[in-house]
Amino acid sequence: MSKNTFQSPKGTRDYFPELMSRLRWIFDRWRDVSLRHGFEEYDGPIFENLELFQLKSGEEIASQLFNFEDRGGRRLAIRPEITPSLARMVAEKAHSLRVPVKWFSTPRLCRAERPQRGRLREFFQWNIDIIGSDKILADAEGIFVAIDFLRQIGLGPDLVEVQVNSRTITSALLVDSKITAERHEHIFSIMDKYEKLPGETFANYAHEQGLTDTELSSVRNILELPDLDAARDLCRSQESRDELRKLNDLRDYLDAFGIGQYFKYKPSVVRGLAYYTGIVYEIFEKTSKLRAIAGGGRYDHLIKLFGGPELPATGFGMGDVVLLDLLEDLGKMPQITTHRAPEFFLIDAAEEFFPLALRITAALRKQKINAEYSPKRQSFGKQLKFANTRLAACVIIVDEETKANNTVSVKNLKTGQQTKINLDVFLEHPSKIYENKQSL
Repeated sequence: MSKNTFQSPKGTRDYFPELMSRLRWIFDRWRDVSLRHGFEEYDGPIFENLELFQLKSGEEIASQLFNFEDRGGRRLAIRPEITPSLARMVAEKAHSLRVPVKWFSTPRLCRAERPQRGRLREFFQWNIDIIGSDKILADAEGIFVAIDFLRQIGLGPDLVEVQVNSRTITSALLVDSKITAERHEHIFSIMDKYEKLPGETFANYAHEQGLTDTELSSVRNILELPDLDAARDLCRSQESRDELRKLNDLRDYLDAFGIGQYFKYKPSVVRGLAYYTGIVYEIFEKTSKLRAIAGGGRYDHLIKLFGGPELPATGFGMGDVVLLDLLEDLGKMPQITTHRAPEFFLIDAAEEFFPLALRITAALRKQKINAEYSPKRQSFGKQLKFANTRLAACVIIVDEETKANNTVSVKNLKTGQQTKINLDVFLEHPSKIYENKQSL
């Protein structure tokens, strides 16, 4: 059998330590930012009833499901996103939850997409959701959380922008242009292709999808709006003017949070999921040809759809695949070790002292101190070299002095300074020795 017979499935990754260390670096910051902004962690099952995702996610997600039939004949699907699970969970407990609910999750998801750069079939996604508030401030806070994370990893307003639109204002503008509401969802799917297709190609595509020349002209007028001030000139109905005011309020809140410079009005942003109802947004690196770093918006009817009360909601998702590619492209991914550097590394001067080195290692680990030793028998010099490759702060030398006088030598690998100390005294306060390692 060839050694290459078995490979990871198409569109998936093997999580070797190098990749896991990078992912952990991202996960830790996702979690830190979430908690700092007052969000609580949740998760759901990795597979759900198939109907959960077919109900209101739209054709894009429904066509990307990995689904199967269990032994009881039930149709199930591996989760392609977690928002429907969130809506189901909130609907079940809605009457006992204190609103607004602020939850976050970092689930592993699967979609049967065509793998390409920035897109895999299996990935992790950071989800931030605020449920129970219809205030624009909630939308602004969600964006603030995303930007807070991006700033923390070195992506400032010179590099990234939040492209914002409102499905409601786009619908109002379409109505103002005499396009009936029944066609809006279909037109949204066409508008979503605007930035992805060159001019003539987009026009041909729109015609193939059933748009008349008059409708295409109206759609282009909306899509080519450069800013909110220009949008005001197209707003003829009270509804469209009200929705425009919400977008202006959102921009004002982002200004108050100190991140207004990230805001960009982008009428082509409509999002592919059918459950979005109002403000929607996507975050892009300004010069990148990668997909969106994050995307989200308001979904005010989803909780009720799953049997809960009418609860407004807003949130976003940020995937790890695009983020990793982007950080690599920009040189923003720091050098990360695949292990935690030990505070102490035990070196035995001879094989007879090895059992004592193990006992000291165990005593240190019992105190939650990171201690290591050479996993195989080696000379003193090779053990010291291995300690350096593990980036140890200090080495503890176990030798004849230890056996005869209960004394160990502690050496600072950064300064080269070495001192002797009674083993019992050392084990009583090892952290004090480590904290003072610079002065050993």
